[in-house]
Amino acid sequence: MKPALSQGSLDQIFREARTYSGWKDTPVGEIVLRELYELLKWGPTSANSSPARFVWIRSQEAKAKLADLALDKNRERILQAPLTVIIGNDLDFASALPKLMPHNAAAMQQAFARPGMTEATARRNGTLQGGYLIIAARALGLDCGPMSGFDNAAVDREFFAGTRIESNFICSIGYGDPASLFPRNQRLTFDEASRFA
Repeated sequence: MKPALSQGSLDQIFREARTYSGWKDTPVGEIVLRELYELLKWGPTSANSSPARFVWIRSQEAKAKLADLALDKNRERILQAPLTVIIGNDLDFASALPKLMPHNAAAMQQAFARPGMTEATARRNGTLQGGYLIIAARALGLDCGPMSGFDNAAVDREFFAGTRIESNFICSIGYGDPASLFPRNQRLTFDEASRFA
């Protein structure tokens, strides 16, 4: 049996972690982003399909483009953050299965080609990978501000043109400014959210 993480680690990843909308003026380097990806890539996906694709928005020009495609309340968050990542779902994910699942690639490609399977698999597993990104970022001492308030179709045209990648959600990453936090909201209890069968 593996030991549980320390209470401090669990606090950092879950209990004390918050969604930030304001950021300290501290950059996040490429080395840290690569380390973040090296962690999140190990999270499980269906048939190891790994459909998530990431665009790391760092330049002022790219931030301005993305901010223009977001709801008003999210624009300043994007502009102020050291970076914002677009998490997209690649509908051509099955083409990588010979690398990702070499022992059963052809059968899985056929399975994912059934009507509706490509889209559902990409959306479900790309969302999972976006969740892994948040957990990995927090584990590395970063803060996150995930958002869904933007024009997906316009983001796809601007950042995923010529591909079959569809934007899922975006997430600002950096070192959060505690002054931007609101009082923490409640969560459902175990008994409110679950039951035994």
